[in-house]
Amino acid sequence: MFRVNSCDIIFNPMDKQPPSQVDRSLRFSILDGIFANAMAGFTQDYFTPFLLLLGGQVKHVAALTALPNLFAALVQLKSADLTERLKSRRKIINTFIFLHLLVILPIAGMALFAYKNPELFILLVVLFTALQAFAVPGWSSLMSDLVDKDKRGDYFGWRNKTLGLIAVGSTLIAGFLLNQMKKINIFYGFAALFCLAFIFRTFSWYFLTRMHEPAIDIRKEHCFTLREFIVRMRKSNFAKFVLFAAIFNFSIFTAAPFFPVFMLKDLSMSYVLYGSLTATATLTIYLAMRRWGRHADKFGNLRTIKLSAFLISLNPLFWLFSHNPAVLFLAQIASGFGWAGFTLCSSNFIYDCAIPEKRTRCVAYYNFFVGVGIFLGSLCGGYLIKILPPLFGHSILTLFLISASLRLAVSLLMPKNLKEVRPVAEINGGRLFLSLTGIINYRK
Repeated sequence: MFRVNSCDIIFNPMDKQPPSQVDRSLRFSILDGIFANAMAGFTQDYFTPFLLLLGGQVKHVAALTALPNLFAALVQLKSADLTERLKSRRKIINTFIFLHLLVILPIAGMALFAYKNPELFILLVVLFTALQAFAVPGWSSLMSDLVDKDKRGDYFGWRNKTLGLIAVGSTLIAGFLLNQMKKINIFYGFAALFCLAFIFRTFSWYFLTRMHEPAIDIRKEHCFTLREFIVRMRKSNFAKFVLFAAIFNFSIFTAAPFFPVFMLKDLSMSYVLYGSLTATATLTIYLAMRRWGRHADKFGNLRTIKLSAFLISLNPLFWLFSHNPAVLFLAQIASGFGWAGFTLCSSNFIYDCAIPEKRTRCVAYYNFFVGVGIFLGSLCGGYLIKILPPLFGHSILTLFLISASLRLAVSLLMPKNLKEVRPVAEINGGRLFLSLTGIINYRK
């Protein structure tokens, strides 16, 4: 089994700190991840159900996805500037995660006192998301320095798989708790979820404060403005990848915010079934990540991104033809399998493209453009759902079909202009898929 304290895996030869310091930081990172994923399972997948309970409409659901992602994108531009000014990623991470956890308290208060104000809840989720997002570029840069570049796919695949089980368990427990609390007071059920999330995030923040930060020398020549980044978009391989990711996420989020609405309102699912379907996708993501990571280390991040993007594109089509729970569970497994590769390999592709001194800014710009894509996609979907004709009795299904079409077009056309940035073994997409699914042995 992969071990966190294996120095040949996690020690970066370029880091002048002794291996024990790196080991200790990665152990604290695992402990942080355990509690952070527990918090996520009790919050993120249940924000939309809580909004619907507060009386939220389709426009509110669209705003709940669009606005937090827009502000998360905007603040990350300043995150890179502030990190470079303070010359410390650790200070940024610790400060903004602490502020982030405090926002959970008024959200819990809304549930405890059954205060039905969808607009206020959306505002709190914007703060919740933006404050956490401010820490993301620094955290990504810090972790990429702690893990050997040739083992990132394997390490982050193992890490995400292990910690993802916590998120899945939390999501299932939350769904069961809400289902039981419907018999008493559903608002108290949500209050319990959010209070537990606050406790989990507090422990997560504590372990983040214990992590060591390798020294990094950021000079003036390592900085580049957003305008300079946009100007280079036609020539820069990394900038082209960012544009692809942004447009792909736009096509996804024309429909993504409305899956919970479709499940809870159109199909009248119970919280247990809703939580189980959500957890199935999440579980698949984390179980598949290490396998994707090992393939990416051998065959390249870009090749795995192309395949995973294609698989993600197919997901909405499952929902068009059957609403049998067995079929929907299969759809969630397929979706989770694709998202495992896309999420992991996109991050690692950024690490491959950017030198350590530029990594914080590159992550920030990537997240900015992806966030804008999510914002625009959510708004577009919220508008279209009001005017689209029904398909098989549901306008949301028409939106799912449009989203699938856009995803397929983007996933098949845009990656052709991208290039792998490190030497990798050759394999075609068909054999890569067969290897990932275990039909053939990728080592041969």
